[in-house]
Amino acid sequence: MRSTILFSTNNNNSDNTTKIETKSEILTDEISNLLTKYQNICEKRAHSGGITIHVDEVASQIAKIYEQIRKIIDWKEENLLRRSAIERIIKRGMISKISNITFLSNLNLDTLSETMVLELIRGGHLRNDSIPKEKIKEVKQILKKYLFIIENADIPSIDIKKKINFYDWAMSIAACEIEDTLSPPLEEQALIETMTDLINQRIKVIPTKSITAEEQRLQTYIATYRTLYDLDDSIISYNLLKIKYNDWQNPDKTTLQYIVKNIFKIQADLSIELKHPLRKQFFNICEKYDTIFTIIEDIFKKYKNNSNELNEIFADKIKLQELITEFYNLRFKSLKKRLLKLAVFSTLSVFVANWFTFFIVEIPLAHIFYEGFNPFATAVDFFVPSLAMFVIVSMIRPPGKSNLPELLAVTNKYVYINEDKDIYEIKIKKKKGLITRLTISIFYLAACLTSFGLIAWAFYKATLPMTSVIFDTFTIALNVFAALVIRNKSREITVEEKTSFGEFILDIFSLPMAEIGSWIANKWKEYNIISIFFNVAIEVPIISLISFVESWRQFFKDKKADIH
Repeated sequence: MRSTILFSTNNNNSDNTTKIETKSEILTDEISNLLTKYQNICEKRAHSGGITIHVDEVASQIAKIYEQIRKIIDWKEENLLRRSAIERIIKRGMISKISNITFLSNLNLDTLSETMVLELIRGGHLRNDSIPKEKIKEVKQILKKYLFIIENADIPSIDIKKKINFYDWAMSIAACEIEDTLSPPLEEQALIETMTDLINQRIKVIPTKSITAEEQRLQTYIATYRTLYDLDDSIISYNLLKIKYNDWQNPDKTTLQYIVKNIFKIQADLSIELKHPLRKQFFNICEKYDTIFTIIEDIFKKYKNNSNELNEIFADKIKLQELITEFYNLRFKSLKKRLLKLAVFSTLSVFVANWFTFFIVEIPLAHIFYEGFNPFATAVDFFVPSLAMFVIVSMIRPPGKSNLPELLAVTNKYVYINEDKDIYEIKIKKKKGLITRLTISIFYLAACLTSFGLIAWAFYKATLPMTSVIFDTFTIALNVFAALVIRNKSREITVEEKTSFGEFILDIFSLPMAEIGSWIANKWKEYNIISIFFNVAIEVPIISLISFVESWRQFFKDKKADIH
């Protein structure tokens, strides 16, 4: 389909008409449907109204400061902060019910749901004056549902570990549903569905019929969640539950009884799907092409108030390429800044933990073994792990110049129907022979021992006590893991994969340390005693203080209203 645009130009007092012909491209069905969905979402948000919740601005400022402190202590990524806050509030509110501690106050779901929404707004996790009051009732119903599941799940009373793990899992899913209710990610979900469909139709698993079509799409869906928005297993599990049970959010009595009766089987089935043997290959494909949809989302945000223009923009290949180039360059320029910010917060978290272990663990152990700290050793203990993080992060490089042309070419293949469609093969790998596996394992173990040995030797030569040598060596492993996570995030706009020989050598020695660092990080989240201390001893008084400040401010407002 062709359209003709006429431009009139005036040159030397004579009229000349320049005729420019542009071609309107035909969009793929998936992109066309995405544009329609996005326009409907924008229209729906524009007409949303009703009575909203307001919190005091001064109290909100105090709450935001506390949330920044929590950000450092909990070592959470940006997209997990709000859900982490919801989870903290749930655990704090439900502790009396799930712990059977009689001297704690009884659980009141009305109070808990209202407190949760107010705290989230005060902490800056939700915009002030944007959440309808009816949402408090919806949060209460969600809490009521998960409390029913927790109370009625058949857990042997003697299996304490299973009980704690189940409570933690159930409350993390509850936090996902509450976040989904308070701030529905409609735009993100539409983009995830489109990316899943477009990539899934390009994937070919070899040998054919080795997995079902449903299983293939599900693994593409999971990989899309993990790559496009860096979402974790909790939010993925919640969305899988919505797929498996259409009425998961509002189950009738029959469905709810079935869920309670089979909750551990449901949990186990989700775990199997999240640990599928082909998940890494699906992840690698989605990670390479998620840049297309990241840039499309940026374009959507620019036109959120004029979404009716998007059809014309996407149909014009030249205009779309100009916009892709514009937003690619913006992300390219901001990449270093965002990576630095992420590095600062992850390093601060380790630094705070290092202070804690230094005074609570390292100094007592050093005295027990008749060792001590001199000023130089103390300085090394505190600053070298943090310095190591920044050195590793500084080695992260943005994509090369050839990445943008590759992005433009690949985007055309996803957006326009007349472009060639690439096929991505996923092969079920044959099991390697015993000798090959043994050789690789020996090299991997040797690289691991070499890395840890050199770092430990450096700390030992700095005259640190042997106990601190051990602590700091594993802290470096934690930093290497965090740095590699940051390096993966730096690939958000990378389509063309290029690995230099130097990066290959670095991976040989860094990946074994990162694997151990990953294990430490997961255990840190599980047994973060500083976080537990803040939950129990600090958070309740701070929340009470914030509530008091808000009441105090309201008192002054009422008094001012009397003066006229």
